[in-house]
Amino acid sequence: MTTLQSVPALGTHPAAGSLPSRAETREQLSKATYDLLVIGGGILGISTAWHAAQSGLRVALVDAGDFAGATSSASSKLLHGGLRYLQTGAVKLVAENHFERRAVSRQVAPHLANPLTFYLPVYKGGPHGAAKLGAGVFAYSALSAFGDGVGHLLSPAKAAQDVPELRTDNLKAVAVYGDDQMNDARMALMTVRAAVDAGATVLNHAEVTGLRFTRGRVTGAELKDRTTGDEFGVSARLVLNATGPWVDHLRKMEDPNAAPSIRLSKGAHLVLKRTSPWKAALATPIDKYRITFALPWEDMLLLGTTDEEYEGDPGQVEVTEKDTAQILDEAAFSIRDQQLSRDLITYSFAGLRVLPGGPGDTSKAKRETVVTEGRGGMLSVAGGKWTTFRHIGRTVMKKLEQLPGHPLGEDYEPVSTLPKRLPLPGIANPNAVAHRLLVDGPAPGPRMAADTAKHLATHYGSLSFDIARMANENPELARRIHPDAPEIWAQVAYARDHEWAETADDVLRRRTTLTIRGLATDEIRAGVESMLRK
Repeated sequence: MTTLQSVPALGTHPAAGSLPSRAETREQLSKATYDLLVIGGGILGISTAWHAAQSGLRVALVDAGDFAGATSSASSKLLHGGLRYLQTGAVKLVAENHFERRAVSRQVAPHLANPLTFYLPVYKGGPHGAAKLGAGVFAYSALSAFGDGVGHLLSPAKAAQDVPELRTDNLKAVAVYGDDQMNDARMALMTVRAAVDAGATVLNHAEVTGLRFTRGRVTGAELKDRTTGDEFGVSARLVLNATGPWVDHLRKMEDPNAAPSIRLSKGAHLVLKRTSPWKAALATPIDKYRITFALPWEDMLLLGTTDEEYEGDPGQVEVTEKDTAQILDEAAFSIRDQQLSRDLITYSFAGLRVLPGGPGDTSKAKRETVVTEGRGGMLSVAGGKWTTFRHIGRTVMKKLEQLPGHPLGEDYEPVSTLPKRLPLPGIANPNAVAHRLLVDGPAPGPRMAADTAKHLATHYGSLSFDIARMANENPELARRIHPDAPEIWAQVAYARDHEWAETADDVLRRRTTLTIRGLATDEIRAGVESMLRK
């Protein structure tokens, strides 16, 4: 086991090319006047900041917690067209989702996304028949120009070979289609990095304590650095409220009488150890509208999700016993009992979907982006889905460009003129990167393990070589953080120096997979905290 004594001893000086200190960033934020201040470091705020910085605007992005620290790292980890939307006749929406999904997974971030085959089991007495689902997956694949193969039906016997834990009692057929998956926290961090590369100034763990007003208009925010207690302010020509579940909280800072604009739906997930290999994901219909997913992800199995209205404190959302029982019960429609033992659960998490305000069942509500302008000129934006994060960033920028009086000015590139598929940092073929990492290991020392090379390649792309260099220069950093996970200590140092990691959770939950694997022991947590302080 990893022990505290084995935590690598590092010098106190960050690596060359590392980020500015928090004090330097606070000073930069407080001295400049920005064109756009984005409050909220979920993927919606990050994507908008990225596109705004590409346009040549002076952009600041702040978040009270970590980047993607809430809902944006609590998704189902999918880039998907939305098969269930076909039921409502939303053909154009599915086609647009497919376009964005394929752009991200093929051109923008092929190092962070990977194709995933889905099996949709059809059971006797289930909510949908084989003919209907067969036609549905064919139409679904047609809307992505058959880029992931042709949706078709498969025999239960063949499906059980690929997914040994598939329940075959009363199984009539299996419909097959293709989508993509990702590690949402890593995708968000790479987008933050892209925004910074384009010129944005960013700071996490910086809480808004109040808004600045000039002649009745919102012109900035007062902030408190949660890591030091330092207070500072940021001035901006335009403020964008992209705080997700907290969007109405900030709107009330602007106008105490602001009416609620959104409602929240909780989605819970479970992470389990796998009892056998999974060569495909399962998407099992529960009723006419809902599907339960079983996804092979990060060498684990991800189960979910729930969909119920949430009215509590967004900061206190958690997976309840009721959620756990529901997820396991629904998974049992198509998965054998031995894979659903509670002893296999390593982690659980819940996120909040931001939906338009109004009545009705949350599972049937549209996943659309809500944009409102407050009496002080602050723009608030919430909602949407991970698959279309680039499209949402562009859409918000178009709204900002069309505001009366042009608060952003005229001296910037309209979003319509920006490159359509600008890649995220580290873009590379992950198989080629993994091969290089294995071949180019340190001459005198042991070669990198194959699972570590693959992990680095699919989470950092070509930036993996920076981590490998750190490990080569300091063999202590080449050691695994935990013997049962692929991560090495160089990733912790890299997270500290290049990825804005401030807390152990930042590293263990979002920059590595140790928490979701159930391996973030007290000892490892203490070791990570020690390295972050150096």
